Amino acid sequence: MLRSLTSLLAWIAATSLAAVSGAVAARSASVFYGQLDRPLWAPPAWAFGPAWTVLYVLMAVAAWRIWRAHGFGGARTELLLYGVQLVFNAAWSWLFFVRRTGVGATIDVVCLLLLIIVTLVAFWRRDAVAGALFLPYLAWVSFASALTISVWRRNPTLL
Repeated sequence: MLRSLTSLLAWIAATSLAAVSGAVAARSASVFYGQLDRPLWAPPAWAFGPAWTVLYVLMAVAAWRIWRAHGFGGARTELLLYGVQLVFNAAWSWLFFVRRTGVGATIDVVCLLLLIIVTLVAFWRRDAVAGALFLPYLAWVSFASALTISVWRRNPTLL
C-alpha cells in the first residue's frame, strides 16, 4: 500500500512540473489577462488556478493507473503520449503569456487538444477509469481552445 501511495505521489509530482512551468510563465498573467478584450463567457483570472489544480491531479492519477497496471515497458506508447501532451500543456503558457504570440498559442492548444484525445483513447483502451479521468481535461482544453482563438482574434495588437 505504501509503495502504491508513494508511486501515486511521484506521478503527481512529475505532472506538477508542467504546472510549475506554466505558473512561472503566468506569474503576471492576471495583469495581462485583465488588459485583454475577452468574450463575455471568459472566466475570471482567479478560476484558472483551481481548475488546473484539479485537472493536473486527475491527469496524474490516470497516468499512475496506467503505469501501475502495465509499467513503463508495457505502456510505453501511452505514457510517451502522456509526456508529450504535458510538454504542449506547459508550452501554452509560455507562448501566450511570455511570448504573447496568439498564433503560437493557438497552434499549441490545437495540438494539445489532439494529443489529449489520442492519449485519452490510448488510456481508455488500457483502463476505462484512466480514460474517464481525462474527460474533464478534454472538456477544459476544448473550452480553452475556443477562448485562446477568441482572445487572439480580439487582441491582434497584443497577441
